[in-house]
Amino acid sequence: MAQNMLSHKNANRKGLRSASALAVAAMTLALLSGCSKKDDAQSGKDQLARIKEKGEIIIATEGTWAPWTYHDEANNLVGFDVDVAKKIAEKLGVKATFVETEWDGIFAGIDAKRYDMTANGVEITPERSEKYDFSVPYGYIHTALITLQERNDITAFEDLKGKTTANSLASTYADMAEKYGAKVNTIDSFEETIMLLTQKRIDATLNADVSFYDYKNVHPESPIKITATTAEASHVAIPLRKGSDSESLRKAIDTAIEELRQDGTIARISQQYFGSDISK
Repeated sequence: MAQNMLSHKNANRKGLRSASALAVAAMTLALLSGCSKKDDAQSGKDQLARIKEKGEIIIATEGTWAPWTYHDEANNLVGFDVDVAKKIAEKLGVKATFVETEWDGIFAGIDAKRYDMTANGVEITPERSEKYDFSVPYGYIHTALITLQERNDITAFEDLKGKTTANSLASTYADMAEKYGAKVNTIDSFEETIMLLTQKRIDATLNADVSFYDYKNVHPESPIKITATTAEASHVAIPLRKGSDSESLRKAIDTAIEELRQDGTIARISQQYFGSDISK
């Protein structure tokens, strides 16, 4: 019993130390965030001016979602979003520096000012628009309901009720599946989702229709199919922190996107990665 009491006391001490460490970490983050805001205010320069002064723009991306953002055979970071972001950086006159992170860390990093923007097929939604200012769209996609070819019981989004799907945490697709009554398993990549689907560990998944076509082009033998798509296209754009500090950056990115659309650059990049033009 004495040994159990000692073990219990040690567990309490560990719990106290863990709680203390968490409190210190939280205070540190708060102080750093406060210092960052204070430094920004004292500099008298907005986000775009600071980016130009530094000569680089920090861009968050997953690097695991082909053909949007992924690694090629030489392990280079490539993809539609990567190439478009590089062109935007060129228009701003700065270097594009990419930081790879999981989906659920992208927005937290933008909030904490670790990243200036993200290029990751982010769709504009009412919920996101409440917290972030979006650039003009640079892509238009439809959400596809994907199942095994042998399944005939899931032919509409309403059929997801009581079914199991898989998507990145807090993604548009996960939210949509939940709204239709599905249980969503959290995954990190589209390839992992398809693996779960073909192993019959999930019933279906939601994703961009162009991502499905790209996957089928590379894996024509895969026994998957699209059974439904959304009628209206989703708008893919770049989310930025709200407020006057980011206003000039958003306007500069808007101008860059429009110029890249007008001269056909985005269309060419889209054809390269999707085999079609998603910029219109």
